[in-house]
Amino acid sequence: MRALVIGAGGVGSAIANIASRKSFITELVIADYDASKAHAVTQKIQDPRFTSVEVDAGDLVALEGLIKKVNPDVVINAVDPRFVMQIFTAAQNTGVNYIDMAMSLSKAHPTDPFHKTGVMLGDEQFAQAEAWEKNEKYALIGIGIEPGMSDIFARYAQDYLFSEIDAVTILDGSNLTVDGYDFAPSFSIWTTIEECLNPPLVWEDGRGWYTTTPFSELEIFDFPEGIGPVECVNVEHEEVVLIPQKIDAKKVNFKYGLGAEFITILKTINMLGMDRKETVDVQGVSVSPRDLLTASLPDPGTLGERMRGKTCAGALIKGLDKEGNPKACYI
Repeated sequence: MRALVIGAGGVGSAIANIASRKSFITELVIADYDASKAHAVTQKIQDPRFTSVEVDAGDLVALEGLIKKVNPDVVINAVDPRFVMQIFTAAQNTGVNYIDMAMSLSKAHPTDPFHKTGVMLGDEQFAQAEAWEKNEKYALIGIGIEPGMSDIFARYAQDYLFSEIDAVTILDGSNLTVDGYDFAPSFSIWTTIEECLNPPLVWEDGRGWYTTTPFSELEIFDFPEGIGPVECVNVEHEEVVLIPQKIDAKKVNFKYGLGAEFITILKTINMLGMDRKETVDVQGVSVSPRDLLTASLPDPGTLGERMRGKTCAGALIKGLDKEGNPKACYI
């Protein structure tokens, strides 16, 4: 199998590292806007099957040209969600199978964003389902850890553990620290802001999808393996779109274990307007406040050796077991 991985950050480099141990990979090309980052990944792995190239994930023409040149069996999108539709469309236009770990971005309801949904995560991609079917190609969307593994956990619970599911809550928490930094998110701050400051998405049987204010339904969840209790709040995440389509649950939501300090930081970022994607003029230069913030913080892909602690992702399922008794478990 020949694969093209677009994005050489933490996710892309992890994919390349795993792929190096798989004999079915005959060739892997890793591409990034920063050619040196892609080259560094291949240099570290030292696998003759791997090469690196430069590409701008925001340039549809360049993406299509690269896909045609590499002629892969699958395009793997490992960049942040801003570029999902460009890479997804490029793969569709060139007739190549596609995988991503985050879906197309949402757009808030224009008049009632904290109660009603607007464009939901993945809507733009699902709208192209028929076209992919006609091309007889696969687009596996939202198939990383969260979303992806978490959805599979929920399906496993339905198939093997529960006769009736009252609620599926995806809970993600950690006790990670980064040596040398007071504040250094272990994931892209651009994406973290998108997930945490957008109106959280919730699904309920009989009501469907709806939104709330950011940081709603705060609860303290005691994560396993010594992580301990962490403050968790509702955020927008793909599982809330995906799980209700395949699993019979009365409620589905996603809670991020941000902790009190991180919640305060995100609220401050929002209050100062640093979460805005729209550009502002700074001495004649157009700058997005969120892009500036992202560029000011350390690249999460470089922090692995400085991280201490553990992180945990899983699904909390509540309902009735196969014998009809009350049951709750965290997978």
